Amino acid sequence: MVGYNPELKLTEQDYVIAAASSNAVARAVTQPFDVLKIRFQLQIEPISKSSSSSKYNGLYQAFRCIVKEESYRALWKGHIPAQVLSVGYGIVQFSVFEYTTKVAWEILPEKYGKEYRPLTHLICGGISACFSTMTVQPVDVLRTRFVAQGEPKTYTSLNHAARSIYRVEGVRGFYKGLTPAVIGIAPQMGLQFGFYALLQNVWNTVFNLPQGHHPDTIESFICGSGSGFFSKLLIYPLDLMKKRLQIQGFEEARHRFGKVSKYSGLVHCIKTLVKEEGILGLYKGLSPSLLKAMFVSGTIFCVYDQICLILNLRHG
Repeated sequence: MVGYNPELKLTEQDYVIAAASSNAVARAVTQPFDVLKIRFQLQIEPISKSSSSSKYNGLYQAFRCIVKEESYRALWKGHIPAQVLSVGYGIVQFSVFEYTTKVAWEILPEKYGKEYRPLTHLICGGISACFSTMTVQPVDVLRTRFVAQGEPKTYTSLNHAARSIYRVEGVRGFYKGLTPAVIGIAPQMGLQFGFYALLQNVWNTVFNLPQGHHPDTIESFICGSGSGFFSKLLIYPLDLMKKRLQIQGFEEARHRFGKVSKYSGLVHCIKTLVKEEGILGLYKGLSPSLLKAMFVSGTIFCVYDQICLILNLRHG
């Protein structure tokens, strides 16, 4: 199960296998939601049917537009760097999370591992998110650039993209959007792990199950989906601003999608976005993002939990 459990005899390698597998499955299934979310986040014009200047005005319309203009394969644009991102992120995240929850279990009073488990997981989840975000940020920039570009392509391959970014923008180009990423991902992942533990407690109370039991697939998926929904809803504006900052210096590939704005930093991005697009502009792409967050979180926690239980049989 997610978080340190002294009853399980899992090794560090087991956690790596479970993390890599769960994140790979979740990414493959939900990549189209990510493409739609990023296209919405990067659109300056309103996402509304009443706006004649908008490239995309809704989920269904955007889906049909992308398929018509770029084919079904476009829904998996950037999938290879996204898989590298997800697997790498998941390995670092869950490894650090399992380690920190183990340390917390050993040094803190017992009630923090049981009664206050959601709070412990919130803090440990935030710590693990900081480590994993800084580790995979260059891959996230590459993924965003691939998804953001239209036709004809500015980048023809991962190697071409990496060389182009380094030549034009230097090493710092691979870390664009890092500040809002860290500021946003730490509380989001902390909340995700915290909500997962909290929702499991609620589940156990409703169905009169003992605390600390091994969750089945339905419990893991429902509690995981709920944790993804609530955490993403609370932190979403920072994710949008991260995407806006990641495509700075990449404006030539965005003109066919509509207006392009330039930002000098996070604060300038916030001020410009609110001024030009209003408060609701901070939530562009929220619908596909929430759907994606629910499916990703539910799938990751569900697959991770079950793989951990299967791997634990080898030691028992």
